[in-house]
Amino acid sequence: MDRLELTDWRRRVAELYAAIRATPDPAAAHAVWRHGRDDLFRHHPQSPLPADDPLRESGLPYLAYDAALRFELALLPAEPATLRLDTGGDGTTTLERTGRVEVPGVGSLDVWWLGQYGGGLFVPLRDATAGTTSYGGGRYLLDTAKGADLGGTHDRLVVDLNFAYHPSCRYDPAWVCPLAPAGNRVDVPVEAGEVLAARS
Repeated sequence: MDRLELTDWRRRVAELYAAIRATPDPAAAHAVWRHGRDDLFRHHPQSPLPADDPLRESGLPYLAYDAALRFELALLPAEPATLRLDTGGDGTTTLERTGRVEVPGVGSLDVWWLGQYGGGLFVPLRDATAGTTSYGGGRYLLDTAKGADLGGTHDRLVVDLNFAYHPSCRYDPAWVCPLAPAGNRVDVPVEAGEVLAARS
């Protein structure tokens, strides 16, 4: 049953991101994403939120959409590198550095090829808000192997900082998540996306 539930979770995430890519207005797509994530986190049996977590009722906290934080970026060359990360019961996750993107106002972020799940691009981010207003381990911008894909072309990636989200391990230590390696850590604050608490 757990495997069927997890399969359904991944299917629902992939469908959510397909709806995002099909929504022409990025701010409207962001609203679709927020609603869809809240629905999954509130109702799905694979939600990482504990049953009594108040976020099931309130929804996940995010900053308001900022159109200036959406970019279509070229994949630039980067020195090849391989990381093997212990992910608990899932064994070892292998990451191959496939390039980098230069994000205006943020800096260079490595783009990794995730060896699991048939492969996919993975872009984590740990910025200067980590440990204060965002999760200390960082957030994810893209994880295409699991469906979190904002689109692009054969030579460019859509990177929208408004879609930065916390990995499941932020909510439940039973989940083990690959965290941002050195090439995905920046010393500037990224005031966008999912945060630890809503602001008044």
